[in-house]
Amino acid sequence: MRRRELLKHLAAAIPALAVSPHLFAADGAAESMAEGPFAPDWKSLSAYRTPDWFRNAKFGIWAHWGPQCEPEFGDWYARGMYEEGSEAYRHHLEKYGHPSEFGFKDVIQHWKAEQWDPDSLVALYKKAGARYFVALANHHDNFDLYDSKHQPEWNATRIGPKRDLIGGWSRAARKQGLRFGVSVHAAHAWTWYEVAQGADKNGPKAGVPYDGNLTAADGKGKWWDGYDPQALYAQRHPRSKSDAEGGNYYEQWHWRGGASLPGKAYADKLFDRTVNLIDAYDPDLLYFDDTVLPLYPVSDVGMRLAAHMYNRSVMRKGQVEAVVNGKILDPVQRQSMVMDIERGQSNRIEPLPWQTDTCIGSWHYDRRIYDNKGYKSAQTVVQTLIDVVSKNGNLLLSVPVRGNGTIDEQERAIVEEIGRWIAVNGEGIYDTRPWHVLGEGPVMEAVAPTEGAGFNEGKNRPFSAQDVRFTTKDGMVYAFVMGWPENGKVSIKSMASGGAYLKRRVARVELAGRGKPLAFRQDADGLHVTLPSEKPALPYAFALKVV
Repeated sequence: MRRRELLKHLAAAIPALAVSPHLFAADGAAESMAEGPFAPDWKSLSAYRTPDWFRNAKFGIWAHWGPQCEPEFGDWYARGMYEEGSEAYRHHLEKYGHPSEFGFKDVIQHWKAEQWDPDSLVALYKKAGARYFVALANHHDNFDLYDSKHQPEWNATRIGPKRDLIGGWSRAARKQGLRFGVSVHAAHAWTWYEVAQGADKNGPKAGVPYDGNLTAADGKGKWWDGYDPQALYAQRHPRSKSDAEGGNYYEQWHWRGGASLPGKAYADKLFDRTVNLIDAYDPDLLYFDDTVLPLYPVSDVGMRLAAHMYNRSVMRKGQVEAVVNGKILDPVQRQSMVMDIERGQSNRIEPLPWQTDTCIGSWHYDRRIYDNKGYKSAQTVVQTLIDVVSKNGNLLLSVPVRGNGTIDEQERAIVEEIGRWIAVNGEGIYDTRPWHVLGEGPVMEAVAPTEGAGFNEGKNRPFSAQDVRFTTKDGMVYAFVMGWPENGKVSIKSMASGGAYLKRRVARVELAGRGKPLAFRQDADGLHVTLPSEKPALPYAFALKVV
């Protein structure tokens, strides 16, 4: 996937205290930063501490849903449709027409979300065990999915669904007692949409510009009469340097490598839009799909937004109850927010809470995955959750939503199975902390490193009944075994008598969710447990509760 190829090259994170010659502030913006103990600098932001609600929640579900789901052709559609010869471009020609005549603005207008029922979906996610819910507020396509004061033309209350989608998600989440988060991805529209400035090089439309250059003056007599496409596309600027010109597209993601740098007006508008989002919908969590923070380090907008989020929480709740997610963080930045790893996991117990985000399919709905029965299984999700929690992390799982606002029956079956597993084993997940070691077994013997923002998902050997992961709570240890052993016996070396980790002998072992004691023996080689003859309904992972 293009995004995967891009972000895996970003391993060299930008230094925390780097100063760019292009640094500019958002002073004079229509919205202002909330006053409080946090200032927009790393020394001040590093006083942040992750709230207990996030550390205890462990599992969230994400609706990464917007107008790019309307074509049902996967992630980054609003970019790919302008790349001549790509799969998205060919699909667009067949379904909608040429991008000089039917651009992404027209896809937005075509999107109606007519079957969206947020109450039903969020109720399903709560039943599946989610303790927080996150909704996409905007993507790189720059379209706000809420009643946006500062993107007044190109938002979901005006075009497409003509509904306040973030408002609907927020009400549904709070009705279910879930913490609510929003994800913001719009900072990169400036460079991400640059392909919309182009034109075909071949064929009957060669040289005919795509619609990325249109202005309000071009809309007379069209459905978008009175709307300015540049408020969406933001493309009246020189393009970033191409590879042939000495540019580096991967570096341009974090505003280097010959990237066209946005001006102060663009940064101010992003700040205003995001403060409006925070103040109007009061999210508990703010996820940024950026290296460190939005527009960092060419603007202080991201640090101002983080400070606003924290100060507002202190003002309203008396303490910091807010979470801000950023990617590819150095040690100082890691203290200032919660690190997010995309489609990957850390390979150690992290000293600070963190989060992995992944998806059971494509970030934006892709009908091809459904047709090919290519979703992640519930087993993969559950084993990922266990692994992440054992390392002091949370799992944020995206369940792709169709353009019409529903999920398909394959996705529903996966979500429901996750819920059945958590109903039995959740006591070893929620409210836990890492044990002395994260686990043992073959998977730990050779682990794939993260690349850039993450992306080591699926690169390790599969889990088996020889793999164990640990969590602890209230003086008990939960040993998750990643499969039911054929001989019905489990041996855990880390729980040997006289070993480094257990200071007292084991008094009782039971299978989580059953409550009945199991036969066991503890010696210098480990803890040896005899399992019951009847397997659990979902035997690919189970928790031994060790007292």
